[in-house]
Amino acid sequence: MLHMTALVAYNVVTYSMKRKLLFLLVLFGLFVLAVCGRYLYLKTQIKEGRLKIISSPTATVFLDEKQKGRTPFERGLREGEYLLKLVSETTASSSAQWSGKVLINHNTLSVVDWQLGADDLSTSGVSLSVSKMKTKATGDTGEIKVDTDPSGSIVYLDNEEHGIAPLILSDVSAGDHELSVFNPGFFRRTQKIQVEHSYRVNAEFKLAMDPTYRKVDITPDEESPATESATIEKNYIKINETQTGWLRVRDKPSTGGLEVAKVDPGSTYKILTEENGWYQIEYEKGKKGWVSGEYVTKTESASTTTPVPQTADEST
Repeated sequence: MLHMTALVAYNVVTYSMKRKLLFLLVLFGLFVLAVCGRYLYLKTQIKEGRLKIISSPTATVFLDEKQKGRTPFERGLREGEYLLKLVSETTASSSAQWSGKVLINHNTLSVVDWQLGADDLSTSGVSLSVSKMKTKATGDTGEIKVDTDPSGSIVYLDNEEHGIAPLILSDVSAGDHELSVFNPGFFRRTQKIQVEHSYRVNAEFKLAMDPTYRKVDITPDEESPATESATIEKNYIKINETQTGWLRVRDKPSTGGLEVAKVDPGSTYKILTEENGWYQIEYEKGKKGWVSGEYVTKTESASTTTPVPQTADEST
């Protein structure tokens, strides 16, 4: 009888312990589920984008003064603005580095493509980010914002001139495009971009100086014959071939100047003066205008014939 009583008591205790253990396991499971659920919830609330960095030569990457790796570099980051610094790994000079701000937006890719030179003048690159347009898009279009260093660079989209930076190009059709900037005395920079519906591509270009570029100094007619003969060999320009088959002549040394005539490729003109990469010529007797130095070549003498300029309503 005593044995049976002890056995019953043991079974009761064992059953009670099993229930407590089961209860604790259930509580632990609920706790794990709560932690995981909160983690997943917070993760969905964090807005992130991606940053891709390419450089030549290879560089160490710093974000907000913290070393993050080396190029090529790609990583997901929280939305926001970061201070990016690239330090060349192959050049000891402290000048072989670049720093600037990069913008990371939700569900977008920001790209930095930089060529580090021996100094700031020989360094070039482009920084691209994507953001939602502030205004409603017209049809299947987006827009492009262009900033350049140096400022005042000429902006081309798909080989068509659009104006001077800083500049916003509106109603750009969605899809792939080629964006290019040029400034006299600097190397031209071209970048392929993709425009998405209702989004803006923010493009920041830095141009490297062209060491072969030389400003033409014209000697006045009253100077001595010796001085004039020393400079006459660079007093002429020849119009290069263009996609349109002609080159625009403006009334001012700027793309903002009005078109006054067109000149044909192959024609040669004497340089009257030069300003910021633009050359003033006499395109007709008694009529003067300016042509961009990007589309001409300096020559030693004038051609035997100079075609008569055209007038048209297109632009180059």
